[in-house]
Amino acid sequence: MNSHIKPVELAKAGRLVNHGPTVLVSARHQGVDNVMAVAWCCGLDFDPPKLTVVLDKIAHTRSLIEASGAFVVQVPTFEQVGLTDNVGTLSLYEEPNKLTHAKVPLFEMPGQTMPCVEGCSAWLACKVINEPHVQEEYDLFVAEVTAAWADDRVFHGGRWHFETAEPKWRSIHHVAGGHFYAIGEAVDAKTR
Repeated sequence: MNSHIKPVELAKAGRLVNHGPTVLVSARHQGVDNVMAVAWCCGLDFDPPKLTVVLDKIAHTRSLIEASGAFVVQVPTFEQVGLTDNVGTLSLYEEPNKLTHAKVPLFEMPGQTMPCVEGCSAWLACKVINEPHVQEEYDLFVAEVTAAWADDRVFHGGRWHFETAEPKWRSIHHVAGGHFYAIGEAVDAKTR
């Protein structure tokens, strides 16, 4: 495992997604792995930490999550914009070699069984909180974050440091049709 990957205390796990990045969601069930891009992921609670993620019924990753009850949310970097676009547009239903075709490198965090995407800046292991009506009606999944990690080159001391990290570490934000923005300049409300 990359020596820069450090655990993030669960009380601060919500900070990994509270800036609204496009995320990658990975899952595994019965030996099948998949990864998809998700634009709608939101922190929900602090203690225990929870998040929500929208997973359309047409997504194979959703079926893996429904079967396993678990998934990983990861924050891709500026350097992974192509990978993110690929896993967001390719379907495992239509392309059985999707992860190979999209060149998605996977690994597992120690003590975990869900696949994680190498090269991201943060990872949140999640356990589904079963809400069948909400999942079916709105495609909205609620999950408890059970463990979290971040790359200390860009997240340390309980917060992001995009302003001092190399630009390649910036998170990406999908707006439409394969068009993304990288997170911008830091602004401190106390000094503005």
